[in-house]
Amino acid sequence: MYNGCITDVKGITAAHATNAQARTGCTVVICQEGATGGVDVRGGAPGTRETDAFAPINMVPAVHAVVLAGGSAYGLAAADGVMRELEKKNIGYDVGVGKVPIVGSAVLFDLANGDMHVRPDAQMGAQAAQQAGKAPLKQGLHGAGTGATVGKLYGMEYQSPGGFGCASVQIGPATLAAAVAVNAAGQIVNPVNGQLIQGARDANGNLLQGPPLVKPLQGTNTTIGLLATDAILTKAQAHRLAMLGHDGYAMAIHPVHTMYDGDTVFAMATNQFEVDPDVLFALAAEVMARAIVNAVTRRDA
Repeated sequence: MYNGCITDVKGITAAHATNAQARTGCTVVICQEGATGGVDVRGGAPGTRETDAFAPINMVPAVHAVVLAGGSAYGLAAADGVMRELEKKNIGYDVGVGKVPIVGSAVLFDLANGDMHVRPDAQMGAQAAQQAGKAPLKQGLHGAGTGATVGKLYGMEYQSPGGFGCASVQIGPATLAAAVAVNAAGQIVNPVNGQLIQGARDANGNLLQGPPLVKPLQGTNTTIGLLATDAILTKAQAHRLAMLGHDGYAMAIHPVHTMYDGDTVFAMATNQFEVDPDVLFALAAEVMARAIVNAVTRRDA
């Protein structure tokens, strides 16, 4: 297991909202002062919100939160509650007549793992936003990772729990951190030695390797994550950081970016410290891969 949390980044607060009984939840990451945003979507079955606002070719200069949620497309509603809470604090993009919080979101499919009719909504998003702070987030089956599963390429009956994970590294005065909810179709491997650590398991709990493979239902998977830093980045550099987060996915998830996954990575830079962006880029994949390992190995109470 690896050290660190997304809340290690200066200017970032975060919290989970979890419904353990229904096996779903959401994770909210907030920068009240506004962060430079980036995003990269590579899976074939994504469910996202406000990704265009994060794109480097568009005009929005700062973003205020990212919501990772279960519930499939229904879970995008959690971002409404986050917007409501930020609006109460007069946080957002100034449009003259008021401020509009820019809240990006991505969702994963957990509807088959708990109660299909209970999913993250505006109330759950608001709850997480109200509780957001600097405390380390619980890892494992919490927040957006509550109902996450992995290893579905042998058939859904062989899947194993996924989860939510974090990791961070220090780069001079700055911090680079990852947060991720792992709900992949593929298997999870140790990025250091390639050893299989979580995935499809037989009736005795043994990990399955090699063929045969089956086609899981499209859209029932997805790894969604965020890289955050307190280094100074442009929108183009934040987009590059998000792109490199997918390299971390590829290091730890085999296979990755299938048509049955909606893999998405956001980036947020709170712009506190000057650091060579290439150093951040060099470590981005490693930090994300560590967070993925934590997601499937840590089981915080």
